[in-house]
Amino acid sequence: MEALIIIVVIVVILLLIGAAMSARVVKQYEQGVLFRLGKVVGARVPGFQLIIPFVDVLHRVSLRIVTMPIQSQGIITRDNVSVDVSAVAYFRVVDAVKSVVAIENVYAAIDQIAQTTLRKVVGQHSLDQTLSETDKINLDIRKILDVSTVEWGVEVTLVELKDIQLPDTMKRAMAKQAEAEREKRAKIINAEGESLAAAALGEASDIMMAHPLALQLRNLQSLVEIGVDKNTTVVSPAPLMTTIAELGSFLAREKAAASLPVAAPVIPPVLQPAVNGIPANGSAASGPPVTGAPTPD
Repeated sequence: MEALIIIVVIVVILLLIGAAMSARVVKQYEQGVLFRLGKVVGARVPGFQLIIPFVDVLHRVSLRIVTMPIQSQGIITRDNVSVDVSAVAYFRVVDAVKSVVAIENVYAAIDQIAQTTLRKVVGQHSLDQTLSETDKINLDIRKILDVSTVEWGVEVTLVELKDIQLPDTMKRAMAKQAEAEREKRAKIINAEGESLAAAALGEASDIMMAHPLALQLRNLQSLVEIGVDKNTTVVSPAPLMTTIAELGSFLAREKAAASLPVAAPVIPPVLQPAVNGIPANGSAASGPPVTGAPTPD
């Protein structure tokens, strides 16, 4: 009796072990690939699945999108500039059977082919194109990867360049180029402003010529603006046209004075002592004759 009980217990344990080994659960985001004696039977949908122990083997394959970073690659562009480019690829398994049968390790294979494709595509572009046409480069890489991975039952959904590292010398050259571009734009904007200001001043001068009092009103407005700062000294500019007229009158007076004839100066006669009552110039003296020098007492 005891032996029968032991046998029953052993059989129950074996049945439980067999049931445990036969039961498989495929998750919602997975798909199972069933092998029976090494031959593919087919795919298994998510849910509870039973297999024959020691005969069937069930491989679970995830159908979710996988994010795979592509490590930085040292690449020489078409214009011989060395750059380090890193990217990221997104892919998912669309055919579970092919992903298990056609290739041993689909993740390692996609990682390697993504690196070589990245180096190939970026090397066909110049540095300016690599920096400005990233969308086109991403699309080219994705197309090349899709051609290779379609036989593995994998679809590459997206490829994006993540980082582009430039040499320090190239960074300095690009900074100088950007600075020169900014200076050019600033000079162009300044020249356009000067042109607009000159046109506005020309229109303002035409209006002031038609209305003489406009200039005087503008001078008064300038005085008001100066007085806002509470300055102790206020400079009142004279009207420009009045100043020019006064300057013209002054120059005319100076020119007229310079054109008049200059009279000869009158030189007075030089008086010399008379000799015998007759002056040295030959005319008779009007005074009494001088007889001699006075003698001292």
